[in-house]
Amino acid sequence: MFRRVLFTVAVVLAGSSALGQIGNPAGMGVDTRMARPGVPAPHQTNNQDRLFAQLATAGGLAEVELGNLAGGKAKADAVKQFADMMVSDHSDANRKLKELADAAKIPLSDQLDPEHSLLRERLQTLEADAFDAAYIKAQIVDHQKTAQLLAWEISMGEDGDLQRLASSLLPVVLDHLRRAQEIHGLLTGASVRLPPETLAEMEHRQ
Repeated sequence: MFRRVLFTVAVVLAGSSALGQIGNPAGMGVDTRMARPGVPAPHQTNNQDRLFAQLATAGGLAEVELGNLAGGKAKADAVKQFADMMVSDHSDANRKLKELADAAKIPLSDQLDPEHSLLRERLQTLEADAFDAAYIKAQIVDHQKTAQLLAWEISMGEDGDLQRLASSLLPVVLDHLRRAQEIHGLLTGASVRLPPETLAEMEHRQ
């Protein structure tokens, strides 16, 4: 699953020519205002941009909320340090995303979505090693989804600012994913670390 997700991200980025698709003329809505021929005016969004902003916000809120929970409940130092990094990095990403969404008039929720609310409730019932394992496993799943979401926005979005933000965040999310996999390996003895050459190739595409 891990390698399949990363392969999917690499394929999407290869097909989009990464930053060459900023503004995505193929994805413009019929009511898009233009700054010049073929170039959308600032803060023009398509359906992909709006869905991306909403899903990325839901994921970012969850990273901070669950990171704060893990900071108080985790047993392993590596898990505590990872949780602190999630709070710091995703708080910063959430702030940047909200600024762009506000400028583009994309409404965003400030509450956990139902899926992450249930996850938080389940994690609150766990302690020590069981908590660490469940938290890190959830982090792996969420970061796989987020990497795919960012690659999708880079390829299909219309708002150049949102695409550039997605492009800047993708290497960070891939690093989070790699770290989560390494911690999972420490906790379980079943390491599934990403081959360095694969990660280097994907980051080179940004």
